[in-house]
Amino acid sequence: MLKFKITMSVIYIILGIVVILIVYIIYIYNTLINLRERVKESSSDIEIQLKRRADLIPNLVETVKGYASHEKEVFEKVTEARSKILSAQTVKEGLEADNMLTSALKTLFAVAENYPELKANQNFLHLQQELVDAEDKIQASRRFYNAVLREYQSYKESFPVNIIANFFKFPNFEYYELEYEEREKAQKPPEVKF
Repeated sequence: MLKFKITMSVIYIILGIVVILIVYIIYIYNTLINLRERVKESSSDIEIQLKRRADLIPNLVETVKGYASHEKEVFEKVTEARSKILSAQTVKEGLEADNMLTSALKTLFAVAENYPELKANQNFLHLQQELVDAEDKIQASRRFYNAVLREYQSYKESFPVNIIANFFKFPNFEYYELEYEEREKAQKPPEVKF
């Protein structure tokens, strides 16, 4: 009888440990799902902001065309970069297209500097302000995405979570990082000329 009580106690302890282990695995799995979905949501926010900015471009190009119609090459570069943003499928493609569009827009605004009437045009000024606002929102979305991704990656790679994450094949995602040239520009102090 005593042996039976000890055996039942051992069985209950083992069952208790198994139940606790199953609950812990379910908790880890659900936390990973939650973090993965936050990463996807924040990535989607970036795509929305990039599309919003891309939607402003045709109006900006048309406004500038009215004043600088002979700058065809600049308009083509802006249009090509815009279409690449809209067709990007991965984070890396989106980042490359965004860098291309940023470069093309800088060229477009440099062209606009040569036309004082254009710089005074209310529509152009409004579109320019909208683009600045869009850029700010894109940067904020990228910072949020990287913060959420860092939280996901850190949790996913910690022990014993990494065992469960690997078993259920939770994916890795790419960070939004500056290209090498952009990093170098960001590290250099701005030039001040008088």
